[in-house]
Amino acid sequence: MIRHTLLFLAGAALAVAPAFADGDAAAGQASYATCIACHGDNAQGNKALNAPRLNHLEPVYIAAQLNKFRSGARGGEGATATAKTMAPMAAVLADDAAVVNVAAYIAGLESPASAATVEGDTNMGADYYNQFCGACHGAGAVGNPALNSPRLAGGDDWYLQAQLLAFRSGERGAHPDDKTGKQMRAMAMILPNEQAVRDVVAYLHSLGQ
Repeated sequence: MIRHTLLFLAGAALAVAPAFADGDAAAGQASYATCIACHGDNAQGNKALNAPRLNHLEPVYIAAQLNKFRSGARGGEGATATAKTMAPMAAVLADDAAVVNVAAYIAGLESPASAATVEGDTNMGADYYNQFCGACHGAGAVGNPALNSPRLAGGDDWYLQAQLLAFRSGERGAHPDDKTGKQMRAMAMILPNEQAVRDVVAYLHSLGQ
């Protein structure tokens, strides 16, 4: 049953993968000025402000999430406090071109991966990941834009844990317009408990950049 669910969700994600135009990173730099206070000058993130690292992500995924915040598919009623904070910040972006440009700029920045903060069993985490996550996010958690699946390797472990828990609680992925969020929520619910979440996150962090 789980294998069938994985195949269905992968197929559903492929069906909705959008076309994506390359952005102008130079033009996006000015828009990113609004983001520096929380995410840092190199998009390295800031745990104290609940602002995750961004520069390990593909531009297409950054743009998709910004558009979700702009449309209300993320950060609306029932969302986490952090997501609600992000929604008005994304709304500052004037149009779709601004979103694509700032995504291109962010993806071109560099910083080292953050230090580990979540303890878990990486061997168990690898097993869970290979069973439930690898079909979409790929070997090594490098992501797959064709499946709307972001890179997870290089992400802050505290943020990955918070998002998996938000998917499980319904604070993320419950909006009717968040199609990929709904798919991710279903997969997060397959993990048996919060220890399994920590194990997966510890494994993902062990993959580094």
